This record gives sequence, structure tokens and C-alpha cells, in this order.
Amino acid sequence: MQIKSSKKIGICADHGGFELKQKLIPFLVKNNFDIVDFGAVILDNSDDFPDFVIPLAKAVSNAEVFRGIAICGSGVGACIAANKISGVRAALITDYFSAHQGVEDDDMNLICLGGRITGFASAEEFVLAFLNAKFIGAERHLRRLKKIQEIEK
Repeated sequence: MQIKSSKKIGICADHGGFELKQKLIPFLVKNNFDIVDFGAVILDNSDDFPDFVIPLAKAVSNAEVFRGIAICGSGVGACIAANKISGVRAALITDYFSAHQGVEDDDMNLICLGGRITGFASAEEFVLAFLNAKFIGAERHLRRLKKIQEIEK
């Protein structure tokens, strides 16, 4: 499936990541990304991250968006949920190196952040590194991805 634009990015958050998501959206727009917001659209302390992460992960898997950003309180739950969708390669990111290396070597297509543990300046840095990185596609990387894809079948 062909993605229409590498600038079309999906984003979502539950109550634990709502504030960070609301700050990241204008930052991403300022950096010329087209945003598809998968919710939450209001702060609701009783919402559940899978209700937002699963639709986002499906959109990433179906190439409806180029890449995804999922935010929950710690980022752990969002990462677990996202990786249940075939074709999604999500990781909880807490450092700059992993934000770009995960794409370059492992073709990561969905970044997970902890809204309660990731500061806004760090989130900006991690997200831009993730979105601007490109998969290297070396033979060893392709070989490893093929092994993962076999498990998903």
C-alpha cells in the first residue's frame, strides 16, 4: 500500500498523555506536518488508551498515515497495544538516539511516549528525530524484519 504523504502523521493520547499531545500538535503543524488526531479530543480521566491507540496503529499498518505518535501516562501501555497490530513496529522512546535509530535500523513506524515522564522539549526532539529518520534498509536489517513479518503471518 502506497502512502500519499510522508507529512501525514497520526497522533493519539489518553488522559495520561493528553496535555503532551495538545502541545505537540501545534509544534508538528509548525514543522509542516499534516496531523490526523485519533483522540482523545477532551480530557477524560476515565478513558482507556487502547480506544485511541488501536485505531492509530491500524491507520499506520494500512498506510493511511506515514507514521504514528501514541502517548499514554508511561508510554508502556500504548506500546503494548500498538504492537498487537500486524505491520506496526512501535517502541517506547526515552532518548534521542533510539528515536532515529529505531527507524534507521528497525523501520519503526510508531513512537510511544510517556506523557507523565517525557518533558515537552524532549518530546519535540524525539518526535522530530523519529519523523525525519529514514530506514537504511541494509541487508541485515531486511533479514531481521523478514523474520518478524513471518511471525505476524
